[in-house]
Amino acid sequence: MRDPIIRSVDVHKTYGRGHGRFEALKGVSFDIHDGESIAILGKSGSGKSTLMHVLALLDAPTSGTILLEGVDTSTLQGRRLNRTRNETFGFVFQQFFLTPNASVLDNVTLPLKIAGVGTAERRRRGLATLEQLELLDKTKNKAVNLSGGQKQRVAIARALVNNPRIIFADEPTGNLDSKTGAAVEDILLGLNRENGITLIVVTHDDDLAARCDRRLRIRDGLLLEDAGVAA
Repeated sequence: MRDPIIRSVDVHKTYGRGHGRFEALKGVSFDIHDGESIAILGKSGSGKSTLMHVLALLDAPTSGTILLEGVDTSTLQGRRLNRTRNETFGFVFQQFFLTPNASVLDNVTLPLKIAGVGTAERRRRGLATLEQLELLDKTKNKAVNLSGGQKQRVAIARALVNNPRIIFADEPTGNLDSKTGAAVEDILLGLNRENGITLIVVTHDDDLAARCDRRLRIRDGLLLEDAGVAA
């Protein structure tokens, strides 16, 4: 049997020292398999966003191990760590993080520019991804002029342009009305089911979580529930 795509082994994350010390994660262990959709649930302050940042190699655990396809990620440093993140992961956030006065195409192709991909190839891949998300007509528009739902679709396109194995989505529908949010959910889950991309979504939305293969519920830094475990 293949290694899990991500394995969390007794992961702790502590911030601060002394009286100001806060243990955000208190020994969290689980596996995520290639092609799964996982919802990480929990109230504000539960540790769910901290867990996502550690899984996505945006932050290092204080103790414990994150394995990416069997590789101990603590051995990834500097340029190798950045390249692994850029090539393996795509990110979608509640706040979009688009450059307001840049074009939609330039926003989408930014990860390729960071990766050193040439101009013509960036354009080709950017346009193909925008077509996939039905945004070709917005290619030259400035991001500032888009609706919330369009901005989130551009953010998803940017996450997809590097052909990632895993998409991390942090409250991806949090700034959207229910109809637009449902459309964004459909896109993300469609990418998971049709393209086989592993989807890890942090949410407090039980409806979105119910559509995922598994639900990891975090409370006070502990894994309280692992529901819908794949056989």
